[in-house]
Amino acid sequence: MSVKRIIPCLDVKSGRVVKGVRFKGLNDVASPVDLARHYNEDGADELVFYDITASIEERNLFADVLKQVADVISVPLTVGGGINTLEDFERILGCGADKISINSGVLKNPKLVNEAARKFGSRRVVFAVDVSFVGSSYHVFAKGGREDTGIDAIEWIKRGADGGAGELVVNSIDTDGVRDGFDLPLLEAVCNEVNIPVVASGGAGCIEDFITLFKKLPEIDAGLAASVFHFGEVKIPELKQALHKNGICVRV
Repeated sequence: MSVKRIIPCLDVKSGRVVKGVRFKGLNDVASPVDLARHYNEDGADELVFYDITASIEERNLFADVLKQVADVISVPLTVGGGINTLEDFERILGCGADKISINSGVLKNPKLVNEAARKFGSRRVVFAVDVSFVGSSYHVFAKGGREDTGIDAIEWIKRGADGGAGELVVNSIDTDGVRDGFDLPLLEAVCNEVNIPVVASGGAGCIEDFITLFKKLPEIDAGLAASVFHFGEVKIPELKQALHKNGICVRV
């Protein structure tokens, strides 16, 4: 049985961690450096750092804040936001990132996944997709969940996996911040189509949601969450103990 990872997510805007519901109504939470240090000490397996307005504002990611975060942690760090070129990969890796998450940049240049995988290795390339159910199918959304691209999400995800991505993060807009559980139908549809590690994101509200995720979809590699960790509703040591007691393999 694979070891499941627990990953807190830092959504950063103007140098501060923020959180909303379904990508809207962002509220200030804390310093990303303070939170990163806390999660590093609390047993997180990895951290994700998203500069959530870099793509919308068409600017480079806040490298100074990123460097400060990287300096206070020892766990792997995935970074995303405004990544559009191989030069962006080099710059962010140079700031201390272990893996690069690409989302909007691939919509602009679909070859970016393959180019980055060939230059930096698949293990450094994380293919992130913001998804919502529209009509009768899942669509890819861009610009921080603001724009429906009309692209079929499952086909897009398959393309990213086939293109050389080493990992996939599925961000469900429909369950984001709602705290009513992960989007299991979406995640199942994705797992049926890809053979790379899948990270579930969006919807965690309690410890039981993580247990349900890994029990019902053992193919899922990791659970990513933000607000339940940020506000202390779920503490990582207690979560891992509960997962372990339920026969789910984690690093305790």
